[in-house]
Amino acid sequence: MSAQAELAELLEHASKLLELLGADSFRASAHARAARAIEGSQVDLVAMARSLPAQEAKRELVKVEGIGPKMAEKAIEFASTGRVAEIDALAAQVPPGLIALLGLQGVGPKTVRMFWTDAGVTDLAGLVRIINDGTILTLPRMGAKAVEKLKAAVALASESGQRLALGQAWTVAERLVERLMAVPGVSRVEPAGSLRRGKETVGDLDLLVVSGDSAAVVKAFIGMPDVRQVLASGERRASVRVGVKAHSRYDQGAAEGAGSTAGPSVQVDVRVIDADRFGAALCYFTGSKEHNVRLRQRALDMGLTLNEYGLFPNDTSTNVPPHERGIKPVAARTEAEIHAALGLVFIPPELREDRGEQALKETPRLIETSDIRAELHAHTTASDGLLSIVQLAQEALRRGFHTIAVTDHSQSSGQSGGLKPARLREHIKAVRAARAEVPGITILTGSEVDILPNGRLDYDDQLLAELDVVVASPHAALTQDSAAATERLVKAVSHPLVNVLGHPTGRLLLRRRGLEPDLGAVLAAAKANNVALEINCHWMRLDLRDAHVRAAADAGCLIAIDCDVHHTEDFDNLRFGVSTARRGWLTPKACVNTWDAARLHAWLRRGR
Repeated sequence: MSAQAELAELLEHASKLLELLGADSFRASAHARAARAIEGSQVDLVAMARSLPAQEAKRELVKVEGIGPKMAEKAIEFASTGRVAEIDALAAQVPPGLIALLGLQGVGPKTVRMFWTDAGVTDLAGLVRIINDGTILTLPRMGAKAVEKLKAAVALASESGQRLALGQAWTVAERLVERLMAVPGVSRVEPAGSLRRGKETVGDLDLLVVSGDSAAVVKAFIGMPDVRQVLASGERRASVRVGVKAHSRYDQGAAEGAGSTAGPSVQVDVRVIDADRFGAALCYFTGSKEHNVRLRQRALDMGLTLNEYGLFPNDTSTNVPPHERGIKPVAARTEAEIHAALGLVFIPPELREDRGEQALKETPRLIETSDIRAELHAHTTASDGLLSIVQLAQEALRRGFHTIAVTDHSQSSGQSGGLKPARLREHIKAVRAARAEVPGITILTGSEVDILPNGRLDYDDQLLAELDVVVASPHAALTQDSAAATERLVKAVSHPLVNVLGHPTGRLLLRRRGLEPDLGAVLAAAKANNVALEINCHWMRLDLRDAHVRAAADAGCLIAIDCDVHHTEDFDNLRFGVSTARRGWLTPKACVNTWDAARLHAWLRRGR
């Protein structure tokens, strides 16, 4: 993590601490605003602060919108010492476990503060205690209905504690892969398991390593700075628990680091594999369990036996595994060789879930990140984004896109800076003016328009017709019953000016279930109205989820894969949306973001 990102997270953490301490709301919001400004700055502000005298650095910092004199002083102190004394003092006043409670669905800072000051709750366990003994019912605003909702939020949090979101898991895996590749003698490191299959959540991590010196790999691995506990260690493998950054290093009250035993962690297994057996190991440890069971049965039906060391002739006369008897495998070096020897086409990892993939007659041409040529859901500083219109377009152009749609929030999303009609009309003018500043890419006017609980859209039709793109998304009333949710979404996609149904259920992985509509009815309406269903690429959403993508593809619906860009790094989430699409067997032709500019723009204009 860069020093600039660390400073942004520190200030965001300070904002939460101030809210929990009941401080002036202006102070809390000032820290949060500065955090967003620093996170979104295209200039390395920490490096700048380090390179200039303090007063000069302060003058430069306050030129950044969102950074006032006091925040500039904190930035300079951080640049000099790596800490901010005032924030350290705040942290000393707040039990670390309280920060984790802010992640519970429907629980805000005032409620957490009440739990702390009125009932002595300092962590999740304490909250569970007062729920179980009934003390919570004596607190303000904690009636039976509110407590039932809180119980559901706690249950969801407990469930989520067992797994990591895909984006979190990749962050851990990539860091470990980089470190393992730096070990002398290592020529290859590959993640396996559910991470390689692109599952939206991951229980543990498997890393396979090719090296001529297994002892050196194991020694380096168990000695890495993020390792909290060594569970097992041998000549060719090791198992450890590694600290995890959830969303912020300050989440859940603990920062990861060497020797730290607080905060979330994940089990990581490393195995050193011979190069000529790597394909067999990769096949075996990628899974899924159900896929592997069917694969092994297929091998047995062919007079063969399959394990992590290779595909061998099956010899039932002994219980000693063939690789231990020096038997030469029929195939082992690559997964493709193993699949071919079993009479199968190569099966992409994302499909290995025992959902009919072994009946494929040819390897499907699944969508890839390189196929994506347009982004249809992006925010700027006009609402809650951190990039200007020009910066957004320049970044999209740099990534090879031919089209970027500016879709800032609509008026009902007040907490996200939603635009009132007059502001939107001014914004439309600004978007069109920016086109001349960024040649080589088409910048479209748009809006992420709230789908209100009754299914109506957040702007009138006259204003919607002035836009090039309408992404209609649910943001509120996400606990509606199935019938109401279905009616709401069907009404939205039936509107003639809607192009994309954004993150259709509104779920947040491991935190909020979101809407649960009759999917068949929504798909039928989307297909009938030529509306694309979005896969929101942010790893906290991945909505549509993989099963819904498969159903949508089977129904002949169009799919949009969008990063919901708020800052530059959000473009990097594209791979998670594509992984979800691949798990749904999606091909490029069904995704509107893969189309050439002429076809995409013609589709967007329909109904206008």
